[in-house]
Amino acid sequence: MPQLILLRHGESAWNLQNRFTGWVDVSLSEHGMAEAATAGKILRDWRFDVVFTSALLRAQDTAYEVLKHNRHCRHYIRIHETGSPRYSLYDKKAEDEGELVVHVSEALNERYYGDLQGLNKDEARARFGAEQVQQWRRGYRVQPPGGESLEMTSQRVMDYYHRVIEPCLRAGNTLLVPAHGNSLRALIMHLEDMTPDQIMAYELKTGTPHIYDFDAQLNLTGKIIMDKSETAAVSTTQTKPEGAAHGA
Repeated sequence: MPQLILLRHGESAWNLQNRFTGWVDVSLSEHGMAEAATAGKILRDWRFDVVFTSALLRAQDTAYEVLKHNRHCRHYIRIHETGSPRYSLYDKKAEDEGELVVHVSEALNERYYGDLQGLNKDEARARFGAEQVQQWRRGYRVQPPGGESLEMTSQRVMDYYHRVIEPCLRAGNTLLVPAHGNSLRALIMHLEDMTPDQIMAYELKTGTPHIYDFDAQLNLTGKIIMDKSETAAVSTTQTKPEGAAHGA
């Protein structure tokens, strides 16, 4: 049956500094790399059919750290969805069987925070007022100056989901999506039928897999959050047994 694993990237250097990051391409912190490695150990027995990640390094580095620890992943092919003919002509051939395809797309990028990007959040509150900053951060339809609202982020993420990710799920695949707090909120809002108020209050821990199971019609049948503090319990809580076949 189809399975979707959502994973917020490990702590970034600007998460550590409490800055608005958005599309600024910062790296994972040392702690963030450790979080990604722990997620990889939690997911070491999963057999992924396809991986989707963003065009930002902190999400990609999390994805590759997870795959490094995965016992089924011998090699992977990265496909950057830039619209370039070099990539758009890719067509999986028989000789590519057994190689995992990692799709890299801006559609899964973090929310674009515009003029706030790079600002320390406490400095932003001092400059603009705590109430205004809270509205920019948590108002579903409120745009920060020069940036995206969460609604706008959700629209681009969900367009990509329906066009690209959903058909892979309907084919019965197991998918890994390492991305960002707000791009993943868009997916979770859809999957769990949440309201804007509910999703804005929803917190995703860094480096913590959210595992969604579906039936053949893509009705949600189960959800497990694999907290990184519970690594030892993986063998008793995973929803696919070790050695499960692709799409099984």
